[in-house]
Amino acid sequence: MSETDPHIHVEQKVMQAGAAYRNLIASTLGAVPDAPSVVTTGCGLQVPYAMTSSRPESVTCLACREHAHQEHLRFAEQVERLSRWPGAPVTGDEAAKAAQWARDLAQRFSG
Repeated sequence: MSETDPHIHVEQKVMQAGAAYRNLIASTLGAVPDAPSVVTTGCGLQVPYAMTSSRPESVTCLACREHAHQEHLRFAEQVERLSRWPGAPVTGDEAAKAAQWARDLAQRFSG
């Protein structure tokens, strides 16, 4: 962990980061997971959790921005692929909306 790193990063597990994911876990399990004090980032560094963000406009580490961009695109492809399977838990319209949300976020990370 570098004490002199001024950048804001993203967590390595981008799709499992941030308040929305923690709220999902809390509503599903009825327990709130603690935020970690140190996390591994998309660029491979270990930094204090406070030096990360899931908001593209806040992330200043270029390697982390690229990592988040790729992870959101990968998620969009997975959602679309899984929605085509027989018995999929989401409809094609729901999957299309989720994929578009992920692509929009990916675009914000690339910009």
